[in-house]
Amino acid sequence: MPLLVIAVLFVVIIVGTSYFKKMLYTVMKVPDFELVDQNNKKTTNKDMLGKVYLVEFFYSTCPTICPVMNANMKNIDKEINDPNFGIISISIDPKNDTPEILKQHAEKIGATNPNWHFLTGDREYIGKLADQFAIYVGDKEDEAENLNHSGMIGLVDKNGNIRCRLNKEKMPILYYSGLNYEDPEGKIEKLTGKYHPDVQLLVEDIRKLLN
Repeated sequence: MPLLVIAVLFVVIIVGTSYFKKMLYTVMKVPDFELVDQNNKKTTNKDMLGKVYLVEFFYSTCPTICPVMNANMKNIDKEINDPNFGIISISIDPKNDTPEILKQHAEKIGATNPNWHFLTGDREYIGKLADQFAIYVGDKEDEAENLNHSGMIGLVDKNGNIRCRLNKEKMPILYYSGLNYEDPEGKIEKLTGKYHPDVQLLVEDIRKLLN
């Protein structure tokens, strides 16, 4: 086999391997949603087409993980700094989180990206939407569970697909953690932890999708 052909094959293999390492797994189409944002404007998944964005479930008076998640989201937004990047923060406490309250909350945490939508609506609808995302939100009928929720974040590409990377076992992680940890491996959750490994992964993967 000529040396030139061997060299070309070598380059193809190297480039191909690099490509697949960078490629993100497609989990599913993002569920359809239609809710109202902090500016009292209807926001849907179709409005977000053409943008790479994150999805979280939270509520403005949450005293535990929500401030951590919001802070990590803000840091991601600051680092990405791209007009084609957005964030969807869906309240699981719409009784309290009216558009007016969410606008105050956005101002309080310094969310200035016009593509950062804090959404509210019917609680039953939001619960079903969380189920479609497969992100845990407590049953609204159970008082003890009503305001419990997961700290996981969905990553959506410009075409409305939920995307993720593969773990060391080559399995899709599905969602990213928006929490802080005591350890750099992200195994021990801690509100005041200085480590948030998935935040950096999100920054890397958002950039891949923007490019």
